Amino acid sequence: MMKKIIIAALAVAVSATPAFAADIKIGTLLGYTGPIESLTPDMAAAAELAMKEVTDSAAFMGGSSVTSVRGDSTCIDSAAATATAERLITSDGVKAIMGADCSGVTTAILQNVAMAKGIVMVSPSATSPALSTLEDNGLFFRTAPSDARQGQVVAEILNEKGIKSVAMTYTNNDYGKGLADSIQMNFEKLGGKITISASHEDGKADYGAEVAALAQAGGEVLVVAGYLDQGGKGVIQASLDTGSFDTFVLPDGMIGDSLPQAIGPDLDGSFGTIPGTDSPGAAKFAELAMAAGFKDGPFAAESYDGAALIMLAMQAAGSAESADFKGKVMDVANAPGEKIYPGELAKAMKIIADGGDIDYVGASAVELIDAGESAGNYKEILVKGGEITTARFR
Repeated sequence: MMKKIIIAALAVAVSATPAFAADIKIGTLLGYTGPIESLTPDMAAAAELAMKEVTDSAAFMGGSSVTSVRGDSTCIDSAAATATAERLITSDGVKAIMGADCSGVTTAILQNVAMAKGIVMVSPSATSPALSTLEDNGLFFRTAPSDARQGQVVAEILNEKGIKSVAMTYTNNDYGKGLADSIQMNFEKLGGKITISASHEDGKADYGAEVAALAQAGGEVLVVAGYLDQGGKGVIQASLDTGSFDTFVLPDGMIGDSLPQAIGPDLDGSFGTIPGTDSPGAAKFAELAMAAGFKDGPFAAESYDGAALIMLAMQAAGSAESADFKGKVMDVANAPGEKIYPGELAKAMKIIADGGDIDYVGASAVELIDAGESAGNYKEILVKGGEITTARFR
């Protein structure tokens, strides 16, 4: 009898201890090298800030902690990116991936690794429209809007500025081609003319031939749908050197402090777009980033939100397994429920643990539509005084 009492007491003690308290690993898979490497430190720091916030709350998954495992997507090398993703999942044991960043490598990882392994991915910056219709088994989400929307916004800005004809160059990959097609379709709908839409390769030392073709076609401005640390920068410099163009339209892959620093005063007057919002969450996130020692740079807000959505969905499912929590991502991202802003992840964890509902607004005014798509808000930027400034929000 005494033995049964002891066993029963032990059973109660064990059941009172959360069975799933653990260290849960999340991959932070971004281009730490490559054509957007200047953006990545802030993106990674933002995702890891959310992970620290959740760990410090002691309210996540019965007291579980979260650890970031970084992996380099390179942004452009799909073979390297998929090998890294495979290592993160099989060797490092990550339960989800915050990433990847660029559209081509994100597509490759989703199709070749994440689908096979059944691992959730939330990308903060893969914007190719092709990702909207890709088969994903409910595993893929993104906190940055599709370039189908960005193309509309760019076309509207050009139209509002009275620009009737533009030349366009794009990086020769999924991101560049999808964005260029969207800009062209939307600009032509508004009566504008694309004089030429030509691809360029990243990593070249000389873009003189590309710029010569663009200049021959002509246009009031040059749209550069490329990468700020690579070919896009090279095309702009070659255009300025030859006097071919002096005003550039800069979509999101071209936005970052490193570009005006590299080009100098000649970039002043150029304008563009990047996902962004003037919501209360954006202001709060900027404060948190500053306090944590990093900048609220391009796609940093979306990275914080991407990591947060993964952990909130895990909490809602009571499981860190992708098969269990993938169906909860849309639930925690949208109404109904109490609105949750940056810095309130501990509060959110407690609400979910108590059986309540949350509507995660986050740093980028998260609203997921259709198959895990971001509804999308944009910041129109203007390069002025050697700095990227905000002209308005759309």
